[in-house]
Amino acid sequence: MDISNLEVQNISKSFNAHKVVDDVSFSLNSGEIFGMVGPNGAGKTTTIRMIMDILKPDSGDITVLGQRFNDEAKDKIGYLPEERGMYKKLTVIESLIYMAALKGVPTTPAKAKAIELLEKVGMGQHKDKKVEELSRGMSQLIQFLITIQHDPEIMVLDEPFANLDPVNTKLLKDIVLEMRNKGKSIILSTHLMNEVEEMCDRILMINQGRSMLYGNLADIKTKYRNNSVFVECDRLPIEITGVDKVKQHDGHSELYLKQNATPQTVLSALVSDGVKIDRFENAIPSLNDIFIQVVEEAR
Repeated sequence: MDISNLEVQNISKSFNAHKVVDDVSFSLNSGEIFGMVGPNGAGKTTTIRMIMDILKPDSGDITVLGQRFNDEAKDKIGYLPEERGMYKKLTVIESLIYMAALKGVPTTPAKAKAIELLEKVGMGQHKDKKVEELSRGMSQLIQFLITIQHDPEIMVLDEPFANLDPVNTKLLKDIVLEMRNKGKSIILSTHLMNEVEEMCDRILMINQGRSMLYGNLADIKTKYRNNSVFVECDRLPIEITGVDKVKQHDGHSELYLKQNATPQTVLSALVSDGVKIDRFENAIPSLNDIFIQVVEEAR
């Protein structure tokens, strides 16, 4: 049975009569990565700021670990905001210890944990550098470590992979997945649909402040699947048994099946015609394709 660590119920927020978040609801379960997706300006960050009690919702209710947001709940959340920022004159190790102290972690265990995390991301040798001496990507790594060093039950990550190179992006992803496997609850807010497809268990898709899709990612992709297959081959016959139409993509073809046809029928027809097949699979739409379809249908 899923245990909900966060409940967001019908929250709305307006600025100057413009509704930025409009009646959004979702839950966050223990041991899951929950994707909050949508284009820039969709209302994701405003929703997160209401969860973190930085902004008050105009209406609706939010409970964290079974209670309204308070200091006890705050200490069990790790928050990586979209706007990065640290004290530039502090060293890396000083920054980590100081921020841990704000979460109630004593100096000695905070220092030990900080050194452990720095070594984990290959930055142990930079512990005595001042923050202002770090590159943008290195600063972001440190801010991520600050987010997780007090071992929070809930992590809220707003665009965590922005400005990171592929190596450090993979490093952070591995840590996030590791924490999910330890039963932590993670919100991943991003406009990059591919990151969500790779990591998330459930999603909330927001556009113009409104919830467009909500639920299990695999179920959503199955729901929006076309009756088609992806094929990579040396050639395609002009007519293929069971195929209604063909759409060309970059490097592969999408074959749309007739109503009563099956993928096995089409595969057999291609093999019988002597086609050399390198790839043949059911066509699962990307999350980006689903988003475009959902937005267009809502217009």
